Amino acid sequence: MTMDIRLLGRVDYASTVQAMQDYTTTRTPSDPDTLWICEHPPLYTQGIAGKSDHVLDPGEIPVIATNRGGQVTFHGPGQVVAYPLIDLQRAGYFVKEYVYRVEEAVIRTLAHFGITGHRVAGAPGIYVRLDDPHSHAMLPQRPQKRTGAEAPTPDFEGLGKIAALGIKVSRHCTYHGVALNVDMDLEPYDRINPCGYAGLKTVDLSTIGVHTTWEEAAQVLGQQLSIRLAP
Repeated sequence: MTMDIRLLGRVDYASTVQAMQDYTTTRTPSDPDTLWICEHPPLYTQGIAGKSDHVLDPGEIPVIATNRGGQVTFHGPGQVVAYPLIDLQRAGYFVKEYVYRVEEAVIRTLAHFGITGHRVAGAPGIYVRLDDPHSHAMLPQRPQKRTGAEAPTPDFEGLGKIAALGIKVSRHCTYHGVALNVDMDLEPYDRINPCGYAGLKTVDLSTIGVHTTWEEAAQVLGQQLSIRLAP
């Protein structure tokens, strides 16, 4: 069963989340997996783990509480937001593997534009080296086999976050998803602790020297997600 990819353009956040919830609540095992790709007007979203004191100075930008995992992040024009609606039971993999596959799709998308994306132990999402976004050298803070039970404290030294992840799984089905920064006004990130981390630098493709369109980035990410999330 192929994944149905829908390019929605710029859409309201709350009604899009409602539509995802409706699809997830009513879908049957025979309904297709689908991938919604869109961008949102400027807003902050606060995940279920979010603390209100991480929203430092929202100003005129609305703050919306949402039921995805994770903390506070910013959505705005120039960001490709991808919402995979996947039946994990049918696909045959679990949540941890799902997160890995979504991150892998972002890493492959960045590679398409000549950028090396990195995972950081203990912090979902994808990061780039600020001094050399093209470098393939492995990060010392990459996820590695853990000896203790404790998750490592994330180390963002020299890194900028380029993609944020926040998911929800209900009845074995995923919604919410991943946001890749393409060509944004990044100033609103200075008014929050992104994903709960004070001083975490946020970047987009344009600030690290990649000039592409929203449409091209959306197409590449959509293609990568449909490949990586296949059963």
